[in-house]
Amino acid sequence: MHAYRSHTCADLTKDNVGETVRLSGWVHRIRDHGGILFIDLRDHFGTTQVLCDPDSPAFKDVEKVRSEWCIRIDGNVKARDPELVNPKLPTGEIEVFVRELEVLGQAQELPLMVFGEQEYPEETRLKYRYLDLRRENMQRNMTLRSDVVASMRRRMWDKGFREYQTPIITASSPEGARDFLVPSRLHPGKFYALPQAPQQFKQLIMVSGFDKYFQIAPCFRDEDPRADRSPTDFYQLDLEMSFVEQQDVFDTISPVIAGVFEEFGGGKSVDAPETWPQIPYKEAALKYGTDKPDLRNPIEMQDVSEHFRGSGFAIFAKLLEQDGTEIRAIPAPTGGSRKFCDRMNAWAQKEGLPGMGYIFWRDQGDGMEAAGPLAKNIGPERTEAIRQQLGLGVGDAAFFLGGKPASFQKVAGRARDVLGQDLKLIDENRFAFAWIVDFPIYEKDEETGEIDFEHNPFSMPQGGMEALQGDPMAVKGYQYDLACNGYELVSGAIRNHKPEVMLKAFELAGYGADEVKARFGALFNAFHYGAPPHGGCAAGIDRIVMLLAGTSNIREVIMFPMNQRAEDLMMNAPSDPSSDQLMELGLRIMPRE
Repeated sequence: MHAYRSHTCADLTKDNVGETVRLSGWVHRIRDHGGILFIDLRDHFGTTQVLCDPDSPAFKDVEKVRSEWCIRIDGNVKARDPELVNPKLPTGEIEVFVRELEVLGQAQELPLMVFGEQEYPEETRLKYRYLDLRRENMQRNMTLRSDVVASMRRRMWDKGFREYQTPIITASSPEGARDFLVPSRLHPGKFYALPQAPQQFKQLIMVSGFDKYFQIAPCFRDEDPRADRSPTDFYQLDLEMSFVEQQDVFDTISPVIAGVFEEFGGGKSVDAPETWPQIPYKEAALKYGTDKPDLRNPIEMQDVSEHFRGSGFAIFAKLLEQDGTEIRAIPAPTGGSRKFCDRMNAWAQKEGLPGMGYIFWRDQGDGMEAAGPLAKNIGPERTEAIRQQLGLGVGDAAFFLGGKPASFQKVAGRARDVLGQDLKLIDENRFAFAWIVDFPIYEKDEETGEIDFEHNPFSMPQGGMEALQGDPMAVKGYQYDLACNGYELVSGAIRNHKPEVMLKAFELAGYGADEVKARFGALFNAFHYGAPPHGGCAAGIDRIVMLLAGTSNIREVIMFPMNQRAEDLMMNAPSDPSSDQLMELGLRIMPRE
């Protein structure tokens, strides 16, 4: 017999009754029923109930074991009495009578219990992650992650892609976040960087003539943490293709993403890829207040400025006299009560706004009445025009925000989400996808007036060089994101492969030709040697698995994540370097003022 096991803790069935078996695993739970000791023995694959009574030669050893001890047992498989069968377990029809026990690893008093799903502080869970990962939900999440990655790989190979690895140590590149720098010992005073993404390398692979590339790529960004984003590193399904247009990329990646969600989505409906809408960025901002809308929520915001221009509501009327301002309405079907409207107004104040104006419509017996402070100020004709534009009726409400869209758009988007949740308008049993397209390439700093890249700097501008001769803020790129249920899952672009267009695009963002050649020399030079048109995208694996696992915290689907302060509490990172290490690298740590 094998030194540790003849079967896993998920293998045994009634067909094994009468056999002598060997199992190894962890003591999940111990129960004493009238002198008979029952142990739920757990391994990665499942759980088997084993028992021991005073007649067993192993009884004294079994009495000593405690939760999470790692043990090996030899015993005889017996059928459970019919009334004791556990249909929830694959092994629920049998139990194993222990004849021999060996302790493989004792456990001290546990800082967190593996049995059950008790809540523990995140600090405790991350410090003792190896115990946290033993818990059933975490085992399930990590297995799901592994299966999702394997499925992605199979699907990409089936589409004619090959996987190629790109460097982990490279040069610094402006990708929209801070680099992690790595000091060079052989070149004192110089630094490598960990790649924010394999962006330049995958484009160079296209110039090299490989046509279809993909990689399960690690990416490193020194970012401020969020619940749906790791503060240090993450993984993405990275792909690039030659001789393609935007729709070709959509047609390639959409079935891969849809297939993964159908395979692992737990029965939730998945919109067919050919039905995924393509929404221009400007339209998404207006209707949803975000470029990653949750389309399970039917609420669409609308511009209602004309109904307030010159109205009796002085705050909005005066606001609209300023250039670039508008009033936006957020419909709230079934939200038509003063209590609910006051609650949303209080929510807006917690978000840092003075409040949100509102109108709600109620039945007065002899007809419909518009109520609320705004309705009184603007009068029945304007109120009725708003109601008709928004398609609302008795029992409905609308909320209003005004100013320059950039100042309130994000809050409006969050208000839309809150309304959808509170009014139970969201279909929780669905994955709803949408491509967001026509992103602006540039953004302007409101204070300094300086122009910088709004999105990926390597994207092809729509209209090419001609588009770059006019107003930079009007230039759109062949850039696109895939949103699902309020999260950005995929981001990509058709790349700029013409050196003269590359120089002009960076010039508008304040980068001189010498700087472009110095920072992106390999890519710039490669474009002079017959670069093919190419494009691609990257899908965030951590975020996809987070959605499939039904959690809103990305740390629940990463094996060894950092905490919210970008610290590894288990490995004590970041740590202080030794004096010898600093001396070897020619570095000195200066105290911060």
